[in-house]
Amino acid sequence: MIYVAASIVALSSLLGIGLTLLTFPGIWMMVLVALLCQWWQPGLFSWWTLGIAFALAGIAEVVELFASAAGAAKAKGSKSAMVASVVGAVVGAILCTFLIPIPIVGTVVGAVAGAGLAAGLAERSIARKEWKDSWKVAKGAATGRALSMIAKTGIAIAVALLLTFAAFIP
Repeated sequence: MIYVAASIVALSSLLGIGLTLLTFPGIWMMVLVALLCQWWQPGLFSWWTLGIAFALAGIAEVVELFASAAGAAKAKGSKSAMVASVVGAVVGAILCTFLIPIPIVGTVVGAVAGAGLAAGLAERSIARKEWKDSWKVAKGAATGRALSMIAKTGIAIAVALLLTFAAFIP
């Protein structure tokens, strides 16, 4: 039965990477499945392995949450632009998932464009900056969001490899 549990972990890891690309909590799903399989088949993982996977999942969330705001801040954006970039990324990802019906592409484009558009509009309307400065902040927020998605997907791959190898190699 231990190989059945390991196979479930491996399949959930692949699914988790895909969900992470779609901006869903795929890493957390991987960790949850690993915990359930550990409960079902005690000894499948060491607690160190599960702790590292959990810590990586937390780091990925922090990176994702603050990257677009950090991009806006680096471009000398206001606090309202930083907040707007985070909200815009979430709203853009949800809207474009349905508006651009190409799997993953719509969500990714929506998150990046939403972060940039929201930050730029906040700079222009709330901070009352010129279009040139607002555009610079928008580019910073969009770039930060794109880099965060790449980083989070990389972390998802690392967690997937960690859990899969640990499940099959006692």
